[in-house]
Amino acid sequence: MKLVILDCHAVNPGDLSWEPIKQLADCTIYERTRQEDVVERAKDADGILINKVNITEEVLQQLPKLKYIGELATGYNNIDIAAARARGVVVCNIPAYSTDSVAQHVFALLLNAATRVDHYAEAVRRGEWCKQQDFCYWDTPLIELAGKTLGIVGLGHIGQKVAQIAHAMGMDISAYTSKNSSDLPECIRKTTLEGLFSTSDVITLHCPLTAENTHMINAESLQKMRPGTILINTGRGGLIDEQAVADALESGHLKAYCADVMTDEPPRTDNPLLQQPNAYITPHVAWATREARERLMAIAVENIKKFIEGTPQNCV
Repeated sequence: MKLVILDCHAVNPGDLSWEPIKQLADCTIYERTRQEDVVERAKDADGILINKVNITEEVLQQLPKLKYIGELATGYNNIDIAAARARGVVVCNIPAYSTDSVAQHVFALLLNAATRVDHYAEAVRRGEWCKQQDFCYWDTPLIELAGKTLGIVGLGHIGQKVAQIAHAMGMDISAYTSKNSSDLPECIRKTTLEGLFSTSDVITLHCPLTAENTHMINAESLQKMRPGTILINTGRGGLIDEQAVADALESGHLKAYCADVMTDEPPRTDNPLLQQPNAYITPHVAWATREARERLMAIAVENIKKFIEGTPQNCV
């Protein structure tokens, strides 16, 4: 099998080994590939591995030898799935590899918004504590999460893990999900999206990005939320209207916006969220612990092996 890896740097910047894949295929590896170079680099390949490169119908039309696309991620909105199926190209993704890491990051963001660890650690470095007359010092509201309502939009692997952690912390949990109420743990209350918006103290997004839910968080839906809501997005940047969220932060209607994703990545320097002091944004790293990336690589190898054997797994 002739395999081309088109954009591997984010998944493996050099601390993991490609040797298990090289043992399965004649492998060419590129750290990054510009969109205009995809066809040239992949034109002789039986299979490609990609992370964020776009595989459109136009690209597929120019790759007649292609039989396999391995997505080095869970989300696959960068691939025209219908066009791939029409050409008999098998597409496999990497499900559930980052569940623990992303759920951990959700609470890193939430706990920082609630207790302002970043603010106080920096204040101590500046010597602010040393100047105080009392043993303690705070100049922002501090929030206890126990008893607060967490609204989860999307109850897949990550959403369920977030619910589990939130329950252990004493939070009340509601969810907007396609799952039946009878299939949910007792600690999770199924609700409508409007009901979730209007009753949650914290809202966290864990749904894939689709044409139907693009900008599901917009000026209208933000107004349905309680004043002082904390909004978390570790799903996809396109789930929110970034200008509308920036405006809600500016007005004080949103207490905080915590995100690990943006619509354009990397973001433009004039993105309105970057100017908001209550926007806590990390550079799409929730998935990127070494442990999660090791799982990703292991599943990618197994996906290729199964495809070669004629029994592909994790097909989308």
